[in-house]
Amino acid sequence: MRVKKNSSGNISINDVARLAGVSITTVSRVINKILTVKEKNRIRVQEAVKQLKFQPSIFAQRLATGKSNVVALVIPRYEGIFYSYYALELIRGIGTLCEALKLDLLLHLTDSRTSLNLKGIGGIIFADIIGNRAQLEDALASGIPSMVINNYVEDLEVSCIAIDNIRGALDAVNYLIDLGHRKIGHITGDLITQAAAWRFEGYKRALKKNNIEFRQDYVFKTDYSRGQARLAAEKLIKMPQAAPTAVFVASDSMALEVMTVARELGRKIPGDLSIVGFDDNPSGLYGPVSLTTVRQPLIRMAEESVKELNLLISRKDKGIKVKKVLLPTELVIRESCQPLTFEHIQKQ
Repeated sequence: MRVKKNSSGNISINDVARLAGVSITTVSRVINKILTVKEKNRIRVQEAVKQLKFQPSIFAQRLATGKSNVVALVIPRYEGIFYSYYALELIRGIGTLCEALKLDLLLHLTDSRTSLNLKGIGGIIFADIIGNRAQLEDALASGIPSMVINNYVEDLEVSCIAIDNIRGALDAVNYLIDLGHRKIGHITGDLITQAAAWRFEGYKRALKKNNIEFRQDYVFKTDYSRGQARLAAEKLIKMPQAAPTAVFVASDSMALEVMTVARELGRKIPGDLSIVGFDDNPSGLYGPVSLTTVRQPLIRMAEESVKELNLLISRKDKGIKVKKVLLPTELVIRESCQPLTFEHIQKQ
């Protein structure tokens, strides 16, 4: 049978039904994987779809199944996002699992002033909540299945998966203390983010636990950028008196910048300054000295969020419990730290 294209030049579901010799309803059921279709009719429809190179309408499928398979990933917009190891790992992990689960991924970069278009969205993953809490509240009020990652939300009925940043920072600073360091600086991330704030909190708790005085002049606040990390490193290394012998840096990209600045200023890593980063960015493996760091399970966090959201989208029972999960970190010891030497103590 010869099929004539419609006026728009596109193949329609009517064309598939005509070629297969079945009803439009049968074609719709095959496309939407409804199991009540006879096997011989299923084969006819599949052959017609293949012959006509028919692309089913996503919107038509949503109408037929009563649900949307579109997942929106909402990431707060910031400078250099597509150079960010954190953001790229989240997109990779979420995108890979969405493909495996036949979910369509929509990436939405946003700020606090941007309203979300929730039409046709089956579920939303919020990658952190930075000034866009109202967007999360709107989604929850609209009954759209939602997940939050990289932020442990305690005061809203929403499932979330976050990293135990306090524990990770505690492990990093305790490791430096075990090496004999007591003059330990901290280069923070942007403290508007929960991750940076918790890493700063872990740093302070480790000092307190070990009876080491907290010094405000040992803390250098940044926005996670390498530019600000460079300025912080210069200030730390050039301190006129009692400069830190070790530093805990809130991200690997900033820690690598600190190492670069130290070498430019004639300092040896780890001879003159021990450094611990946070992320386990593969770039920390390459260079004159491999970076000791705190590994955070970004891919696991991303994949678990998709699995949980898929359950929320597919649920028939509205009573599914909210899940709040903190994932553990792991200290990865490499070459950028060493025990405090007697000679170094003498210099101080």
